[in-house]
Amino acid sequence: MKFLSLVPFVPSGSKYEESKELFQELGFALNWDSGGMAGFGADGCNFILQKFDRKEFADNFMLSVRVGSAEEFRDMVLEKKLPERFGIRIGAVTQQPYGKEVNIIDIAGVCWHFVE
Repeated sequence: MKFLSLVPFVPSGSKYEESKELFQELGFALNWDSGGMAGFGADGCNFILQKFDRKEFADNFMLSVRVGSAEEFRDMVLEKKLPERFGIRIGAVTQQPYGKEVNIIDIAGVCWHFVE
């Protein structure tokens, strides 16, 4: 048997529609939307945004996404003024044992590790 993919369900927090907009601004395509769940993808990285608002869960949920350049990704987020527009937090690029990384805390409180 071969595993083919991993598609996590990511909580949206209380602002489902705004979260959908944020992920599109981050570069993910909205592939489908069924009202309470929406499928996103970019370059083989996929997830399902779920209309789910449990702060304790979101605050303890993390995802890692490989990117070509952590600096370019961070620059894009700042150029689009996504922290101001969506109230997200973005960290500095840091060197970790597994690569260069920039973290985003999304609208719900999920920590996304964008790793080069």
